[in-house]
Amino acid sequence: MTEPSRERPHLAVIGAGPAGLAATLAAAARGVHVTLIDSASEPGGQFYRQPAPEFGARRPQALHHQWRTWERLRDGLDIHVRAGTVRHLTDHHVWFVERRDSADFTVHALLGPEQEEPAEVRADAVLLATGGYEKVLPFPGWTLPGVVTAGGAQAMLKGGLVLPGRTAVVAGTGPLLLPVATGLTAAGATVAALVDSADPRAFLRRSRALSSRPDKVAEAARYAGQLLRHRVRTLLHHTVVEAHGTGRVEAVTIAALDRDGRVRPATLRRLTCDTLAVGHGMLPHTDLADALGCRVDGTDVYVDDEQRTDVPGVWAAGETTGIGGSALSLAEGHIAGRSIAARSAGRRPDPDGWAAAVRARDGLRAFFATVDSVYAPPAHWAEQVTDDTVVCRCEEVPAGAVRQAVRELGAGDLRTVKLLTRAGMGWCQGRMCGPGVAGVAGCPETAGRRPFARPVPLGVLARAGEIEPQ
Repeated sequence: MTEPSRERPHLAVIGAGPAGLAATLAAAARGVHVTLIDSASEPGGQFYRQPAPEFGARRPQALHHQWRTWERLRDGLDIHVRAGTVRHLTDHHVWFVERRDSADFTVHALLGPEQEEPAEVRADAVLLATGGYEKVLPFPGWTLPGVVTAGGAQAMLKGGLVLPGRTAVVAGTGPLLLPVATGLTAAGATVAALVDSADPRAFLRRSRALSSRPDKVAEAARYAGQLLRHRVRTLLHHTVVEAHGTGRVEAVTIAALDRDGRVRPATLRRLTCDTLAVGHGMLPHTDLADALGCRVDGTDVYVDDEQRTDVPGVWAAGETTGIGGSALSLAEGHIAGRSIAARSAGRRPDPDGWAAAVRARDGLRAFFATVDSVYAPPAHWAEQVTDDTVVCRCEEVPAGAVRQAVRELGAGDLRTVKLLTRAGMGWCQGRMCGPGVAGVAGCPETAGRRPFARPVPLGVLARAGEIEPQ
């Protein structure tokens, strides 16, 4: 594949979810040559994940809402690809973005499912639309087969048209639990209960802020109606205490929470199931931004009103700047694409041109800030993690070792805990276990700092910079 002409501004968009697609269409429509780089074989990201064509799904829209928005994005991408204004590189797993100067970047990726062959893309500007990933908190039994993340269960259903099990408990906290539970019931699974640690009183205290988005309230009401029709029990202010089973999860123990977020022992009860889909919210993917030197505030990549990071030539949009759903990602992506088009042409952008997107973005950011305050994991969840519970699966580090590092060896931050216990030194490099280890250790939860966004073969590192750019 030959390198695109350098006469026109060239933008590399990393991530083909809602934010990346919106930015691609906005920039390409205004004269920017775009290379859209994504690890999946089809566009859409997790939100619009599609089953493989070989499955012959007759009504894939049944697994989604906002299907017309997806059709508009998909058709717009196809038009630009055919016109040659956009290249869509699939199965490209980006591990690093190299900044040579403010208008010269090299995107380094690994190809295909084996992720052993390298590829490089040159660009004048970069948009990070890398999305988010699920926050996983440990509990006794969480490593049993049949315990999956809520998003993992949804991905199996959307992408593979398969159920993770026949009888499920959906648990944790966050707005993702509603579509997961309704999706499983619609596909034929029995959902024994939806167990959410959110306190109903928190919804009442923030009812005014939540009602500012009637579309989101109506969406939640539709999900609730579907659960009622399928007779799914919704247990608010409850949590999973333990998963049980030999060889596979067979049941879970749940309990109600008191005002302080502690388990009420008198309310313990067991639910039979063969699947536990559990999630505690989402975290932004920040590895590429951090390696580029972009400012990260807490867990979110910092951006200005145009979605620019503090590194010249680098924009960010979607979940990587803060978790807020597809509509917020679309608004941020559109703003970023238009800003990039203007800046690449040497023009000062006119914000009036994207005023509607700004209103949507600002309103949704405020709404999801309120949602985050409602859907918080129980304050004392770590007290239920026994010392023999594995908290780092890669290195098989139990919670007791983490507590010992804090109590007896003086560890006061995640890095020190990692050095003393190996928690976070495995394949995932703390991406999955970081929040759990932080909670057990009593350390602040911050975005991890890693030189590369994914494991890279040494041979690829040795050849970096010597590969013909795509």
